[in-house]
Amino acid sequence: MRRKRVLIANRGEIAVRIIKACEESDIETVLVVSEADEDSLAARLADKVVCIGPPQVNLSYLNITMIIATALGAGVDAIHPGYGFLAENPELPAACEKNGIIFIGPRSDTMRQLGDKIRARNIATECQVPINEGSQGITDYKEAEGIAQEIGFPVLFKASAGGGGRGMRIVTDPKDLKSAFDMASNEAQQAFGDPTLFVERYVQNARHVEVQILGDDFGRVIHLGQRDCSSQRRYQKVVEEAQPIGLPDELTEKISEAAVSLARGINYNNAGTVEFLVDMDRNQFYFMEVNTRIQVEHPVTEEVTGVDLVKEQLRIAFGHPLSMNQSDVKFNGHAIECRVTADDARNDFMPTPGRITRFAVPYGDNIRVDTHCHQGYMISPYYDSLLAKVIATGDNREMALENLKTALSNFEIAGVKTNIPFLQFLISRPEFIESNINVKWIESSVLPEFLKTAE
Repeated sequence: MRRKRVLIANRGEIAVRIIKACEESDIETVLVVSEADEDSLAARLADKVVCIGPPQVNLSYLNITMIIATALGAGVDAIHPGYGFLAENPELPAACEKNGIIFIGPRSDTMRQLGDKIRARNIATECQVPINEGSQGITDYKEAEGIAQEIGFPVLFKASAGGGGRGMRIVTDPKDLKSAFDMASNEAQQAFGDPTLFVERYVQNARHVEVQILGDDFGRVIHLGQRDCSSQRRYQKVVEEAQPIGLPDELTEKISEAAVSLARGINYNNAGTVEFLVDMDRNQFYFMEVNTRIQVEHPVTEEVTGVDLVKEQLRIAFGHPLSMNQSDVKFNGHAIECRVTADDARNDFMPTPGRITRFAVPYGDNIRVDTHCHQGYMISPYYDSLLAKVIATGDNREMALENLKTALSNFEIAGVKTNIPFLQFLISRPEFIESNINVKWIESSVLPEFLKTAE
């Protein structure tokens, strides 16, 4: 009987992660690469490598036609999109469905519904999941003005068709509303091809809490706890941990129940993450969005549950039921992840592409490093600057944090500037140690203080 074969439509550390999960599941791997990644670690590990184009993403990793043609030519059973690139583009699963290829993720119709932020908010309401005070889709400024006055300032504009901080503007003063609306609308049009916005009440003291879910094709949905992703800069996560600290147990239970309720309501299958904003002043939570893919920060969940999420993705995609029930999910200890990037924190986090002349990862029983880098690796200017994810665990948060500090101190990278000094500064801050943070604390407190320190 022929071994199952999976095409990986991604690069970097997540491609390495998927290859390892496939190897351990006795599944062959076919990796598509750009010309810039032909000598990557993932390319060395995959069973077969196919170059599909030049480094530019629109000619390689975003080229659905080429990816599907490669999949058909290689005789693969399934495609794993990883995260980023095409992972949340419904056109890829739709193309898979059309060509008889399994897509390792949710169905295209599910992805379409949840990719539209307005539709997703309506689905949440239908599933009795709380949403923040806000509007439906708007393209007219006068309508936006009326809604903003009704909600009360500050308000937040968001793009209906996308995320990642693009098409988002906070407005605290009514006189700035028009310019913020125009900028958010133009940015949404440029980024997503759709200028539609929605406006909602801006939560000033907020935590970002997300729930990892798994659903199979037999109607079963479970959650694997939560992650606190409140340490962000410009809506991009920097540090993540499981489980959240400093939230009432009753509130966290309700958040998990809400995530499962929403996933069941749309018959969600495979891995996904339901994101919530927690208003710390009101002790209330609100639905934000569903990420219909594996998350960058999935390792912290794996470390506290012992569940291999990528292997579960593979199992579900190939028609097997979930390997566990909700009652089987147990949480042990604490895990914290830092994203190590090739960025210069003292220069507005400008990327620092170049060749790595030394790369020595930290080791230890309570340390995990997910990376695609090695000594001599050339960091390309064409892609995300993520070099590695450092995950530290411990019996409790204090122990995990000490292990993380040790790991970052022992991580040796030379040849390019990295954000490790900034990460070390961040996790040593009293606010972080006490878990007394919100989604704006890095920009309002940590970064200004860091820039005052000597290099």
